[in-house]
Amino acid sequence: MKAGKLFSMLAELGRVSDERGRLTRTFLSPAMRRANALVGGWMKEAGLVVREDAVGNLIGRVEGADPKAKTLLLGSHLDTVRDAGRFDGPLGVLLPIMALGELKRRGIALPFSVEVIGFSEEEGVRFASAYLGSEGYTGRLKARTLALRDDAGVSVREVLKKFGGGKFSLPKPAHRRGDLLGYVEVHIEQGPVLEKAKLAVGVVSAIAGQSRFKLTWTGQAGHAGTTPMDLRRDALAGAAEFVTGVEMIARRTPGLVATVGALTVAPGAANVIPGEVVHTLDVRHARDAVRRAALMQLGRLATCIARERGLRRRWQRTQENRAVACSPSLTAQLARSVQAVQGRSLSLVSGAGHDGVVMAALTPVAMLFVRCREGLSHHPDEHASPGDLGVALRVMVDFLQRMAQQDAQ
Repeated sequence: MKAGKLFSMLAELGRVSDERGRLTRTFLSPAMRRANALVGGWMKEAGLVVREDAVGNLIGRVEGADPKAKTLLLGSHLDTVRDAGRFDGPLGVLLPIMALGELKRRGIALPFSVEVIGFSEEEGVRFASAYLGSEGYTGRLKARTLALRDDAGVSVREVLKKFGGGKFSLPKPAHRRGDLLGYVEVHIEQGPVLEKAKLAVGVVSAIAGQSRFKLTWTGQAGHAGTTPMDLRRDALAGAAEFVTGVEMIARRTPGLVATVGALTVAPGAANVIPGEVVHTLDVRHARDAVRRAALMQLGRLATCIARERGLRRRWQRTQENRAVACSPSLTAQLARSVQAVQGRSLSLVSGAGHDGVVMAALTPVAMLFVRCREGLSHHPDEHASPGDLGVALRVMVDFLQRMAQQDAQ
């Protein structure tokens, strides 16, 4: 199978960007339109019938030989973070296209239908809200999300109305749950486990639950030279104490990861005591109970810091996703394909969120991870080797054939 061609396709798609000199594709941007056109062409070459839905998801479909059979969903997202690598997301769209093209070349017709989905948004870059594509596909897009605005002041609703020629209404689920076999997503690991194990691919057992917040600390700005230390209400000092506490709580809680990744300080002058600080908080764990308990600890810590320093603090939840256990049956079938191709199957928990988190509300999900060099992701040097892509491609072809055999039985 042509893993080299897959590698070249990823490289070509990686040159489709809204920014010169680096890869950035955001929700329904001009680059996303060009990406959909390019990937849609590859879908057609593989024998898929192509369309876009109301939220810009690219969908390629192959009808099954049995008109009464269910549909298997395969896919990932085509948007990127800023200054991205070319594998995160697009790999999970292009690899299934290649697998279906290979089956077509062999003259193998699957009894069930297959849809390959290139979700229009997963990263949450343009509107600070992730999963717009899969939420639209599953009928879970909320009216309040439509009011979110990007840096230019344009709302989600306005973008979608323009995309739809002046019309937009909240979409219903693309399928009934009973009509689906499941959703399978191929993705680079974005971590070092497979590389350490010297394995090309592994099977995901669960996707960690995730909570995101925006925290605002308000104190009192003042002159840095004339305000005594014991009379200060320094918002940045309070936020810094909280950030250190976040790290301490995460370190002593097995499996928990917690991150403050963005912080703004006002007024932001060298000779002025910070009067307000706004920062993000991202907390994840494979077990929701552990994540919720950690959030309770963090809430108590913030309250204590604010009281002792004379600050006001405000929490705003910006994202909440429960932990998702992958389908035992789909995962077992995927593991059998991994064993057949690689000789050994390794089970992993995904600390990163994926479209499978949202898709799990519609259908059972499974995920295949592909080794990435040094676990690096969300970076221009993100890399998966052609050899590892070849293993993943053979696994997907084997998996589809096993699913066909199971369906026939």
